[in-house]
Amino acid sequence: QVQLVESGGGLVQAGGSLELSCVASGRTFSRLIMGWFRQAPGKEREFVAYISKSGASTFYGGSVKGRFTISRDNAKNTVYLQMNSLKFEDTAVYYCAADEKILVYTNSRAYDYWGQGTSVTVSS
Repeated sequence: QVQLVESGGGLVQAGGSLELSCVASGRTFSRLIMGWFRQAPGKEREFVAYISKSGASTFYGGSVKGRFTISRDNAKNTVYLQMNSLKFEDTAVYYCAADEKILVYTNSRAYDYWGQGTSVTVSS
């Protein structure tokens, strides 16, 4: 079983930055593919970013590409999401997700393990 704990959410003005963190336990972290998803009120869960086990490969959702950066530190069992140039529409609960084998990493159903989420509110 994998436990994921996110942190770093909060209230920020539009144009500002936040960095989210997600600490994993219960499995060798370097064996986990990691993803970030978000869900705004009344909307479906949306893919934000993915990072491979080694960190060598990343991929972003279209709405965040160029503004958000995903990274990981396997020595610290932690994945990060640096969010810059935040917009009002980035307001959502952000979830960290993990799995060892994923065929379609943009699909939330492909991930078995989820954190509890951290809330990000961007004021306009």
